[in-house]
Amino acid sequence: MKALRLLSQLCLVALLPAAGASAHADLLSTIKQKGEITVATEARYAPFEMLQDGKIVGYGKDILDEVMKALPGVKLKQVDVPFQGILPGLSAGKFDLVATSLTITQARAKNYAFTYPIATATVTVLKRKGDERIQRAEDMKGMVVGSQAGAPQVAVLRDFEKDVLKPKGQALKDVKEFMDYNEAYAALASRRVDAVVQSLPNLAPLIKERPGVFEIIQPPFGPASYYAWAGRKDDDSASLVKLFSEEIGRLNQSGKLAELQMKWFGFAMPVPHDRVPAPIN
Repeated sequence: MKALRLLSQLCLVALLPAAGASAHADLLSTIKQKGEITVATEARYAPFEMLQDGKIVGYGKDILDEVMKALPGVKLKQVDVPFQGILPGLSAGKFDLVATSLTITQARAKNYAFTYPIATATVTVLKRKGDERIQRAEDMKGMVVGSQAGAPQVAVLRDFEKDVLKPKGQALKDVKEFMDYNEAYAALASRRVDAVVQSLPNLAPLIKERPGVFEIIQPPFGPASYYAWAGRKDDDSASLVKLFSEEIGRLNQSGKLAELQMKWFGFAMPVPHDRVPAPIN
């Protein structure tokens, strides 16, 4: 009997983790141990993320390179993923973090953990240069308006129609959703849509490149909103999201974020440096 009890005790000891060892290595620890992090980006959202000579460049890439300095010895594997598959891919564990311009919304905040913001995402109207029919957002009534499929700008547009236009007995004629914004801009130029709704920062380089084709309607419309990056909303990813938030906050406070904004947009965008702003609907 004593021999059996001794054998049982030895078996239990063998099953226990070694003294001082962690029962579970979280995602950040795993990344450091592996020496590689996989980050997903939609490289079709200039000047935040875009392809140049086959490489991802832009405002977001510059921020990512700065943040990676906090992970010495870790190789960055950045993959270009279509916007519609980027969050499902994150949920499925295909990559560790999404570093692309995501508007902080209530629906996303329920399922994903956002970093501190990297830019404003306030929505405005883009029209063809010289189209005098549109002087303000309310003038989109009876028109066909384009945007990117699955983007929060579509929801902002729908809310604007419901809250501002319909009480006046007005409505949009139609909302056309495109695979990406470049398609929406092409449709606007070719008169297949009357206007495009997009976040103000993204339109700055387009106007700079094609000033004779498009123009922006001011002021913006809809609620104040922000762009951020995201990780999975679980204990495993919490420390990774925290590290990215702290590094983005540090860049914000040091003035580096504003410097990069001037480089890519031509203007600075003050954003909170120590919190994730309240999500929009």
